Amino acid sequence: MKINCIAIDDEPLALQQLAGYIQKTPFLELKATCKSAFEAMKVISESNVDLMFVDIQMPDLSGIDFVKSWGEKQKFIFTTAYQEFALEGFKVDALDYLIKPFGYDEFLKSAKKARNYFELIEKVENKHDTNDEYLFVKTEYKILKIKFADILYIEGLKEYVKIVVGNNKPILSLLTLKHLEEKLPQNYFMRVHRSFIVNLHQVKTIERGRIIFDKVNIPISEPYKDIFQKFLDNNFV
Repeated sequence: MKINCIAIDDEPLALQQLAGYIQKTPFLELKATCKSAFEAMKVISESNVDLMFVDIQMPDLSGIDFVKSWGEKQKFIFTTAYQEFALEGFKVDALDYLIKPFGYDEFLKSAKKARNYFELIEKVENKHDTNDEYLFVKTEYKILKIKFADILYIEGLKEYVKIVVGNNKPILSLLTLKHLEEKLPQNYFMRVHRSFIVNLHQVKTIERGRIIFDKVNIPISEPYKDIFQKFLDNNFV
């Protein structure tokens, strides 16, 4: 696994050393180096960052204050020249802290702590990941359990999706089609148009490049024709 990192320190030499250590470590990916918390804010808002190495003593905005406001989705390891700041760092759930000056051996121990944390989180998420039988979606003020086998097709409607289940009333949920597609089992579902995902097990009639569901005709657009044709070829007699 690769952990996306940024290094934040207002001291150029310390920042250069930290960046070098990150680049030297196989399981870390350096996304950016930042001379202030404000630079880091911009990077985080534009990039996927998992882990931050943050200097505590910085002008304008300290590392502690920075992670309190911007560290909700990212984990962090503090770097500091003062050991008394370590306890304060742990109060805001730091994975570890490094006392300056520190060598690569000390850095690697902290980096491995971070790796262990992310690997544990990944195992937990995989254990409770989506299954091949059903999913739960929020609709109106309820949470509904929907069996994959019952879904005919799903239509993307800007910020909503419409899930069509048999002859029942369609289910509207505040989701993007792309997000839902990532949660659906590939052995059941295929995207055939930028606005439509179909349940392959429910496809019964195809006519003139369209999938027919009762009175609804779903077009198979050009980018998806080859993969849909491959599905047909594999199941043709």
